[in-house]
Amino acid sequence: MSASEQDTTDGGLPDEDDRTGLTPRQARLLRVVVGSVLLVVLGVVLVVRLAAHTSVLVVGVYGLAMILCGVVIELSRNGRTRLATWLLGGGLVATLAFDWILP
Repeated sequence: MSASEQDTTDGGLPDEDDRTGLTPRQARLLRVVVGSVLLVVLGVVLVVRLAAHTSVLVVGVYGLAMILCGVVIELSRNGRTRLATWLLGGGLVATLAFDWILP
């Protein structure tokens, strides 16, 4: 049996060495780092926005976004990276939309 035949005898799945992209551990670490960086950035933006506008809505929108970053970090640590990615992207879009819509 040749090497190419051995690669497909296990159900047609490629060997681990043939995979491209991030490993699950790297993906979790990446989401934790991105969530942490966004948490710090949102904190800085919140302080800047509060200096310009003393609105409870600003605190609410950015406060919820910061809480969402914490949830994303925890989900990523527990291996739920796809869900964390969707929540992080959706939360960031929603935060920017609410910041733009609300006075």
